[in-house]
Amino acid sequence: MIAVSNGGAPEPPTVSRLELPPLAAYVHIPWCVRKCPYCDFNSHAAGASLPEDAYIDALLADLDADLEQIQHRRLTSIFFGGGTPSLFSASALERILDGMRQRVGFADDIEITLEANPGTFEQAKFRDYRSLGINRLSIGVQSFQPTKLKALGRIHDGNEAIRAADMARAAGFDNFNLDLMHGLPEQSLEDALSDLRIAIAQQPTHLSWYQLTVEPNTEFWSKPPRLPEDETLWDIQEAGQALVATHGYRQYETSAYAQPGRQARHNLNYWTFGDFLGLGAGAHGKWTAADGEIYRHWKTRLPKDYLDPDKRFRAGHKRLAQDELPFEFLMNVLRLTDGVPSLLFTQRTGLSLDLLAAGRRDAEARGLLEPDPQRLVATAKGQLFLNDLLQLFLP
Repeated sequence: MIAVSNGGAPEPPTVSRLELPPLAAYVHIPWCVRKCPYCDFNSHAAGASLPEDAYIDALLADLDADLEQIQHRRLTSIFFGGGTPSLFSASALERILDGMRQRVGFADDIEITLEANPGTFEQAKFRDYRSLGINRLSIGVQSFQPTKLKALGRIHDGNEAIRAADMARAAGFDNFNLDLMHGLPEQSLEDALSDLRIAIAQQPTHLSWYQLTVEPNTEFWSKPPRLPEDETLWDIQEAGQALVATHGYRQYETSAYAQPGRQARHNLNYWTFGDFLGLGAGAHGKWTAADGEIYRHWKTRLPKDYLDPDKRFRAGHKRLAQDELPFEFLMNVLRLTDGVPSLLFTQRTGLSLDLLAAGRRDAEARGLLEPDPQRLVATAKGQLFLNDLLQLFLP
């Protein structure tokens, strides 16, 4: 609840009215074998060799600079993203994890995820990764079909993708995600369902299945491919969701499906407005300060600048104003198909639920939000028109 002074103006939330959320860490490794034409992530083609040692030095110095903001909390999850983090050697990842463990406590059941592409899989390397305590993989398959993989600029083929799942299990990973895209150039309904069937046959614990979107500053933006019509995209979405459901994968977020108990804990922390350190070139973070104020930060984007000792790691940061918090909070939690308890809004922001009242009434009247005072959860219609729903809570 917001405290109100005698003058009637709302006062900033105090730490007693706000519970510090879980803390995660995202570690960005910005290099790939080559840049895919659809990719708008901060990724860069690797040269003949990677500056592993220099980059790790920078990552740990970056972490040192952020330590004051984490208030002795332990990390509940770490996610190595990219780029292609599996281009780094096991010894390099060991040095990063050891450095993080020495500086920040790890929860006993910490989830540590590594993104990997099938074209970078080596059996011995992945056994080494597992021995470091990395206990979850996210394998970027995107498609199993040669023509679709070629159109996407991927360096692996369908058989390599299948072998990657086998190698993950053989290396001791009993928890892994397959990343799969739909709405690919000239993709039919049957093409999309075939990809899903092959993915399901690999028995991953988690599926990320999302539609290709053409983003600015990508090759696809300047040379647009021929994508399926809207009617085909709708058919793919409906049929695909039904298919994964029949195989025991429950949709719990806009594009995430998991076997029971296998939701991505790191991503759930994002979607429930948790805190996270952003380490590495271009990484973003969010933290809650001791006084209850909430901040976002972002790091220097280009690897050469991030590695430059004369430049700062942090490119910028901002405090989230109170009138921004409802939208920032709901932008994340309403992606979850089950939503969240209404009280989480107060626990994460320190603000009163009364601030959401007008927007909730409007959203419920339009059939976008469930009329449940105990939960904040979008209806099926609200999930389809999430942007329209969020607009009702803009400051």
